[in-house]
Amino acid sequence: MSENNPTQSPVALASRVAIIGAGLGGLTLALALRKQGIETQVYEKARELRAVGAGLTLFPNGLNSLRAIDAGIVESLKSAGSQTRMLNLKKSTGEIIMQSPITLLAKYGQPMLNIRWSRLQEILAAGLPKEAIHLNSRCIGYQENDQGVEVDFEDGKKVQADLLIGADGINSVVRQMLIKDGSPRYSGRLSWRAVVKYNHELLGSDESIFMLGNDGKAFTLIDVGDGYIFWSAGALSADANCLQNAVEVKSRVLEVFAGWGEPVQAIVAATDANEIVERPIYDRPPLESWSQGRVTLLGDAAHPVVPVLGQGANMAFEDAWELQECLSHADSIETALASYEKSRIHRTQVIQARSAFQGARSYDADSETFLRGVAEQAQMSQSEFEDWLYSYKSTSL
Repeated sequence: MSENNPTQSPVALASRVAIIGAGLGGLTLALALRKQGIETQVYEKARELRAVGAGLTLFPNGLNSLRAIDAGIVESLKSAGSQTRMLNLKKSTGEIIMQSPITLLAKYGQPMLNIRWSRLQEILAAGLPKEAIHLNSRCIGYQENDQGVEVDFEDGKKVQADLLIGADGINSVVRQMLIKDGSPRYSGRLSWRAVVKYNHELLGSDESIFMLGNDGKAFTLIDVGDGYIFWSAGALSADANCLQNAVEVKSRVLEVFAGWGEPVQAIVAATDANEIVERPIYDRPPLESWSQGRVTLLGDAAHPVVPVLGQGANMAFEDAWELQECLSHADSIETALASYEKSRIHRTQVIQARSAFQGARSYDADSETFLRGVAEQAQMSQSEFEDWLYSYKSTSL
């Protein structure tokens, strides 16, 4: 950039940014942009930010991206969650197959951190002014105009912005207008999950248990801090139909995992039926582009994955930091979004492909949505892949 045409500040590029979705990615991006002095508003369709019966794992790549945005948030998360020190792989009978100490902190500078999804959302939201998060605001569309982007909401409200980011998940409204690729694809698995305050002699502090059956079933138990255990279960299912009655859902889980070793039956029995979330697992094939004009995507709206690598939130944190960086160093919004895609597309394609392969779903390597080498790179050895995945650091680190 010549001295006569200096790089514009992010404030000059986009003084008003609208983010659709107050999930983890949307809130993180709002924090990052507001630290740059950009007026950023988040619009969420839910009437309240209520507790979700889920836990999640943050890995070094995601934590380093969060640290680059706000080191204080990372320290708050570490205080609120549990840093895994041991993974226990077991058969469905409860017999131990392998115990593996977790050495991510020593190797990559950040731990394997488990936390309740709702607690993480609370910590992120607390970093934003209350007036920056607009609840009960369901986006139904947008139109680009000479002034930027006009966003339409179900209640008739219209918002004008310089930049629109769809961070509204796998069923993103923004994505459907931008990409027009229809509904996500069913992965052939049903899942159940819950977070419960629970103690059991087989559940060690700062430990995780993965139990595997020989029929496509799996059950996971993770300490997520403050006395809470997150459990999740999955099983193959020909259809994606979910039960509507909470008691029937709990009975289904107990039936599907009947005969499994403890603490499976005990923790499901101890969980309030209304706290169990039953969901089919969906994903989408990778994209080669997710931006157009002054509109782009972030997180699951851009690159949803089946949850086998625990990278959904971590990729969203990477997205948020990289998008903020691109806006800080470009001379136009269009150039910034092009740089954002360049920094993110290939990496997220590889993670999507690896997730698909490990989740017993293979994408067509000849698909036009794949760049050359993505499928091969996704099949790196486990140690190579982990080094590539966890060593990722944002450009300013």
